Amino acid sequence: MKFFALASFGILFALTAHAELNPPHESVLARFLRYVQIDTQSKEDQPTVPSTKKQFDLAKLLVTELKTLGAQDVRLSEHAIVYARIPGNLPDNSAVPVIGFIAHMDTSPEVSGANVHPIVHKNYQGGDLVLPNDPTQIISVAKNPLLKEMIGDDIITADGTTLLGSDDKAGCAAILTLVDLLQRNPQIRHGPLAIAFTPDEEVGGGIDKFDVKEFGAQYAYTVDGEAPGEISNETWNARSATVTFHGKNTHPGTAKGIMINSLPAVADFIARFPADMLPETTANRVGFVHPYTGTLEVEESNLKILLRDFETSGLDAKEALLRDMVKATQEKFPAVKISLTVKESYKNMKEVLKNHPHLTDYALEAARRAGLNARLHAIRGGTDGSRLTFAGLPCPDIFTGGQNFHGKLEFNSRRGLEKTTETLLHLVQIFVEKSK
Repeated sequence: MKFFALASFGILFALTAHAELNPPHESVLARFLRYVQIDTQSKEDQPTVPSTKKQFDLAKLLVTELKTLGAQDVRLSEHAIVYARIPGNLPDNSAVPVIGFIAHMDTSPEVSGANVHPIVHKNYQGGDLVLPNDPTQIISVAKNPLLKEMIGDDIITADGTTLLGSDDKAGCAAILTLVDLLQRNPQIRHGPLAIAFTPDEEVGGGIDKFDVKEFGAQYAYTVDGEAPGEISNETWNARSATVTFHGKNTHPGTAKGIMINSLPAVADFIARFPADMLPETTANRVGFVHPYTGTLEVEESNLKILLRDFETSGLDAKEALLRDMVKATQEKFPAVKISLTVKESYKNMKEVLKNHPHLTDYALEAARRAGLNARLHAIRGGTDGSRLTFAGLPCPDIFTGGQNFHGKLEFNSRRGLEKTTETLLHLVQIFVEKSK
């Protein structure tokens, strides 16, 4: 792969007195293509962190690369969290807050992350993208209008049999390339930086093991967003629910008067979900309830459900809806014992970030300096930053260029990856400027 074309960093020169930048040792695209081929799929309902040992494969590689690029205090925790520091190069580094950049290494358990074969569709000229190893997997312009803005770009997809892994190996690649560029260009002034790569973001457990104090940053950014230019200071309020249906099993040949089959109760309960409250029928700031997995057995069945809303009152209403649904199904099937448990997953980080508006202001300015249409975007999801923000580390989210996360139609682009890296490079310099 070729290094970054210096032209792609044209606007970047404004921050470095028009000095010519040395390119990174490896382009962000090449780095990204290497990372996505490493299987790091996490797994739900595991008692350990990381939930899969294979996440250590990427973690150990990142440790090696950080050390090679001159990072300090590089360490790998027993829970597969990678920590590192990049010293500032200012006359007085204490004048600038320590800024952190975080990305997660795991990929979604919903679609295979093994044997990923990334494809670079060079010089895209429009039209639908048919993925070669499964022609039924089509990234259509009609459903992906962002493609209209990507003419002439190099688009990266998987081959149709796996997800791509842009969520969040694009963030990993952009952060490592930032470190690479800073090492190659000491004329770029920046304060101290803290770097971290986390496991199990997709299943929600990895960040529980994150040591905020050891990380050592005053503020941080997750690099885990989507379309170029999107900066996020808002996520869902999120809860997860499990409904368990208890029946009684026996041999079906002698089951009369004895068997209590839990499955009809499950079917009745699922039929009670309002069609206009499901994720496939909601968008923008409208929350949802999402039955997404479960098990079906005569003796015991269970159904897992996601509850999401930007407002706490809306989330409370959705939990109340589930309880009413349980009550109605229980009345219809009195022999089946039904139980409901609800747990909080994360809160809307805007509750805290509204007190630190400069963090999103600086990120928006960095994206503008990268030549992008910078805008605030409320995430219909969550990030590690949601939990970190409430743990005392204010942590907005920065785009990665990716789209269609968690599925076989996931894609990113060369420009998306480069603009993410460029935005990070602007951002570290903006903190220096604003601290004067």
